[in-house]
Amino acid sequence: MNYERKVDSMDSLAGSTQSYYEQADGRRKRTWMIVAVVLIALALAATWYAFNSSKGAADGAAATAAAGGAAVPSITVVIPGRQSVQAAISTNGTIAARREMPVGIAGEGGQVVRVLVEPGQWVGAGQPLAVIDRSVQTQQAASLSASIRVAQADADLAQAELTRADALVSRGFISKADMDRKRATRDAANARVRVAQAQYAEAQARNGRLNIVAPAAGLVLTRQVEPGQIVGAGSGVLFRMARGGEMELMAQMAEADLQRVRVGTRATITPVGSNLNIAGQVWQVSPIINPDTRQGMVRIAVPYSAALRPGGFADARLVSGTEEAPLLPESAVQSGPEGNFVLIVDGKDTIQRRAVKVGTVTDGGVSIASGLAGNEKVVVLAGAFLNVGDKVKPVVQKSSQ
Repeated sequence: MNYERKVDSMDSLAGSTQSYYEQADGRRKRTWMIVAVVLIALALAATWYAFNSSKGAADGAAATAAAGGAAVPSITVVIPGRQSVQAAISTNGTIAARREMPVGIAGEGGQVVRVLVEPGQWVGAGQPLAVIDRSVQTQQAASLSASIRVAQADADLAQAELTRADALVSRGFISKADMDRKRATRDAANARVRVAQAQYAEAQARNGRLNIVAPAAGLVLTRQVEPGQIVGAGSGVLFRMARGGEMELMAQMAEADLQRVRVGTRATITPVGSNLNIAGQVWQVSPIINPDTRQGMVRIAVPYSAALRPGGFADARLVSGTEEAPLLPESAVQSGPEGNFVLIVDGKDTIQRRAVKVGTVTDGGVSIASGLAGNEKVVVLAGAFLNVGDKVKPVVQKSSQ
């Protein structure tokens, strides 16, 4: 009996525990369901609020724009007028010797014994540049010198015999015919002396031409000979010189620019890779135009400078006088695929685009060669942020004079 009651009480306790856990699980599920419903409701409320706010702002902006409340930007403009500016032409070209002197063999040539100069060295007129072996020619000259003395001795003997014979003519010991022969012998001997002297002078002149000498004072540019080399009349140019060291810039210019250049036009030369400004002057303008390139040659004389090397490249700026043209700040001129342009404000205060051709660039600004009359309202700044047709409020700025 007691055992059966104990088992029943244990079964009753187990059933109560299981019921307790089932009730706890049910409460947890209900709690999570309530939390999920609340979160969904909050999300829907936030979405509705955001939608209504953006719609209200858009409606407000549209209403403001419709009411004409949009601000018109103030833009600084300048009326450039026309000012006197220097007409400058920019070009470039190749440096060359103004008067290049090729030096070669003037005589019969031979083997070079010594070379006396190097490129970059200054030489005087007639100064030897290279010495050619003259051992054979020297002996020939000595032989001719001796022949002069022989001929002179014969001439002296003939003159002495003629003098003695002349003293005997009056006494009748020598006929006039003999006197004529002695006179002829004397004259022939004197002629042989002159021939020997001429031959010796010729040999001396040939020997003097063996050396390679500078035809005029100047700067040695190149050297194409070495000691031991055999040279002759067909050896070509052995040295190149610039007479007086004078240089020039040979620049190709467009046909239109060529019309503005005259002999004597001032120029400033800047060699590539340097900041030097070397003063020059146009000394020759080509009388013809290349029909293929439509360009002509302008030659600008430049004094010697160590920065100028024949064959090098240089920029040039030619000042061809003054001209009347609109002058704008550099910030007013813009460039695009079609070329340079400016933005102007028309009579209705709207932005318009005007193509221009840039002239001289100076410290005061950029001159406009064509495209502007000078009475336009040109946008000075903020051109990159404006579009054609934009409405603006122009604020006129005084043009710099």
